[in-house]
Parts: sequence; structure tokens; C-alpha cells
Amino acid sequence: MNKKPNILIYGEALIHEFSGQKQIGGAPFNVARALSLLGDTPLLISRLGNDANAQLIQAEMLSIGLMSEGIQIDAVRPTGRILASISDSGDVANHCVEVPRSQVYDFIEEVPVTDLLDQYFQETPPDLIYFGSLMERAPRSKQTLLSLLESDLTEGTTKFFDLYLSDETVSAVMVSEALNYADIVKLNERALRFVIANCCQLASSLDSELSMDIAGLQIACELLMGQFFMQAVIVTLGEKGYFYFDANSQSLSNLSNDEVQFTTDAAADAAGTAFSAFFIHGWNQSWRMQKTLAAAHDFATEIANLADATTVSPEFYQVWRKRIVD
Repeated sequence: MNKKPNILIYGEALIHEFSGQKQIGGAPFNVARALSLLGDTPLLISRLGNDANAQLIQAEMLSIGLMSEGIQIDAVRPTGRILASISDSGDVANHCVEVPRSQVYDFIEEVPVTDLLDQYFQETPPDLIYFGSLMERAPRSKQTLLSLLESDLTEGTTKFFDLYLSDETVSAVMVSEALNYADIVKLNERALRFVIANCCQLASSLDSELSMDIAGLQIACELLMGQFFMQAVIVTLGEKGYFYFDANSQSLSNLSNDEVQFTTDAAADAAGTAFSAFFIHGWNQSWRMQKTLAAAHDFATEIANLADATTVSPEFYQVWRKRIVD
């Protein structure tokens, strides 16, 4: 493909296996897919096996025009998987998820990533680097990520950390280290409570008193930003809305008192990923922050309410590209 990317997406591309079905996933892959379908030019940096699951992922990337230059192929390890099963209660809406250890995306090599930076960003750095919490769990991919974030060729690039506690191997030490690199962090209520309780030295006993209203969220965000010196914090609360706070003390929110919930865990996950993708899209288009946040929330909510939130058609994104105008 003869085009230059301006957004780097670093992390897992994998296969979800549930009830005999296979779906392509991984938050970084889903963000890259959404951005590509929205008309942006992301470059996904990941690692796949040399197998049928990798072929499924590569075919999807080709079909939507998502650049493949950042995909490394491992001749030994299989493509990553997430194994989902029905919970002990038998409730199909809330399933159990297993993320196996030592997956192929835990072994993303540094040299090919350095070569990509040399190829595309010698003159100007990327606008944004997106990374998630799973990439902190393994030494090889972690070191490659750190070299990417610390490279002279990404100096001045906005680093977007999408914190989601999907894996029990994600620790307070890992999260704190990632937060030290983040310019913008997006996290949900569970992740915010975890960070305040385990990563913020100034929080004292706030973790037990933290309320999800505007006053409580602003206190939490101020503590988080005071320790990690980032540009902005975004807290997503599902269909109840979002809260945004930045280094200029600008506070934006649309919180609702409605006790609505997304219908399934998968829908909630899809909504969180969709919010990140559309926020980055609006940010990249230099929209006003209020418009960016509101559009990201509406987009995420609409995706979560689809019959199958995990497989959104390209036509859906085309409709949204036409709907969002200044």
C-alpha cells in the first residue's frame, strides 16, 4: 500500500473462541479496524503465527484496507487466542474469559518496529500511539513497546493508554509503569478504582469513598494526573456516560443517573473499544473536545446495542462517516 500512516496501534490481534465460533479480536486490532473504516490511516503493530487463524486476520485486514506492514509472522508459535466459556451460573450474557499465557503477541520483535519508524517517520513523528494493558505482561513485547515510546522518532507523539483489566496478570506495577508514559489514559470504573487504590500514592483512603459523580470523578482524575503528569483522563461508565478531565482543568461529562447496563460483557467490551477508536478519530480530525467525546459515546452506545456488538459491518462505519459533520 502506497500510503503513510499517522497513527500507530501497538498490541494484540487474536482469535476469540466461544461455543465453537471464531471471531477476530483484541482491543488494539479492533481499534485499528475501526479507524481504518472511519477513513484514518492506522498502522497495527502485532505478531501472528503462520497458521489458519493468522490467515483469517490477514484476510480481514486486506478486505478493509488496513495496512499489514506492521504484522510480524512467527514460524513457531500459533496465533493468539482468547478462550470464552459460559459461566458456572449458566448465564450466557456474562461468560468466563481465559487469556492463555505466553501468546505470540507477547514476542513482538524490536528490530522490525524500529525499521517501521525509520521507513515512515524520519521526517515527522506519528500523531498518536495507542497501546493497551496486555502488552505490559511479557518482557519481549514490553521492551519493544518501551523502545517505541522512547524513540527519538516518536518524540512529541501523543501516547494513548487504553487501560482495561481484562487479565489477572495485569498488576499495579505494570499499570503504574504504563501510566508514566501516557499522555491520555482511558479507563472504566473498575480500572479507575484499581488505579486509585493501588497506583496513586496521594489517594490515602479515597479508594473506599470514591463516588462516580462529577465531584468524585474530578477528585480521582486530579489525583491521577497529579502523580502521572498526563494531558487528559477519560473515564467511561458504559451507558451512564463519560467524564473527561485535562491538564487545563477542563471538565466535560454527560453523566446520567440511569441504572442501565450493556446487555453482555462482550457488548461492554465492544463499546469500550469503539469509544477509544472514535475518540482518536475525532482527536485526529481536530474536532472540538465536546463534539469528540459526545460522538464517541453515541458511537459506542450504538455499537453495544447492535444484535452482535463484536462483529460490526463496514457499512455501519460508512454511515457514521456521513453522519458526523461540523
